[in-house]
Amino acid sequence: MSQARTLYKAGIDHFAHGRYGEAIEAYRKALAIDAQLAMAWNGLAMALARDGDLDAAISAARRYVELEPEEPLAHTSLSMLYQQAGRIPEAEEEKALSMRLQMRRRE
Repeated sequence: MSQARTLYKAGIDHFAHGRYGEAIEAYRKALAIDAQLAMAWNGLAMALARDGDLDAAISAARRYVELEPEEPLAHTSLSMLYQQAGRIPEAEEEKALSMRLQMRRRE
């Protein structure tokens, strides 16, 4: 397993135990090694949101969407963060896109 993936998994563990600062640090270290590790961007976004930094969380979620534009979870995550930030039109747009992607996968 690569060092980036090891750090990503450490981030998951920290997040699961409510250690959001440590999770953020682990995800950022993973991304410093491999900026293409899409799920680490999602983990970072969720940890930043829990830590109260919605703007940074939205930026991280946007990066996840850039890396995985066909991944419904990427758009769902971004939608949830937009909703938390009170950006309802953007949240609804991302949710609709996620649902269209999910429907395509079922076809």
